[in-house]
Amino acid sequence: MGYALVTSMILPLRAEANDDAELTDEALLGYKVEVLERKGKWCRVRTRYQYEGWTLKNGLSFDAENMAFWDMAPKKTVMQAHVDILTQPKVQGIIVQEVTRGAIVSPTGKDSSGWEKVRLCDGREGWTWGAFLGKYITSWHKEEEGKLRENFVKTAISYMGTQYRWGGKTPLGIDCSGLCSMAYLLNGVVINRDACMKPEFCMHETSREKMKKGDLLFFPGHVAMYIGGKRYIHSTAGNNCHGVVQNSFDPNDADYRADLPSRLLCIGSIFK
Repeated sequence: MGYALVTSMILPLRAEANDDAELTDEALLGYKVEVLERKGKWCRVRTRYQYEGWTLKNGLSFDAENMAFWDMAPKKTVMQAHVDILTQPKVQGIIVQEVTRGAIVSPTGKDSSGWEKVRLCDGREGWTWGAFLGKYITSWHKEEEGKLRENFVKTAISYMGTQYRWGGKTPLGIDCSGLCSMAYLLNGVVINRDACMKPEFCMHETSREKMKKGDLLFFPGHVAMYIGGKRYIHSTAGNNCHGVVQNSFDPNDADYRADLPSRLLCIGSIFK
């Protein structure tokens, strides 16, 4: 049925074509999604990481001209937690659009003071502080394993303190698999959006003895990232927590969480 571009800051994807249906994922501004089905005001879409859900048509652009431009346009990723796109290269500018980390914009120019002009996927233009943008990465190389592992951890830690949101994947609210999948996606690696490994993605099981920074820890219905030093980061609504925190595998540490180590199912890695 074709493709569409996400024009909302955060576009909810739901399990059914119903406003009250479970939130299963969120697509961000600038994402290109495949349209699988239409039902009244709803569309069932598939993201580039193969996740499907129902969303409202009014958060999508079906414009062929914008689509053609977006396919060829240079792109950057928003790395700051929450960013205003402004009408002018100064803080007094009027807000054109708010965006969150992970949104995609197209750079069109710079000024001498650090501001960068961007175009959004629906054709609107505005300015943002250039340091808020990072590379738009869509591929990775195993030869850069050490750097990638550090970047996975650094990206995950950038969400520290974010509240837990079932189905969320932004600094406004994120769940366990949202945190891990975004830490990978922002570094060019597509993994499963859910808290489990699937054979069609590049992750495979590894041993605890071989576990390194950036590897994922799978528990029943939960996933976390190992960050080294017997520690891990995760988004959790359990154990009197409500968001992204770090915990330890060491019983002697104050932030040791006794309910998880014994429930570890497997460890996943994209590296051999």
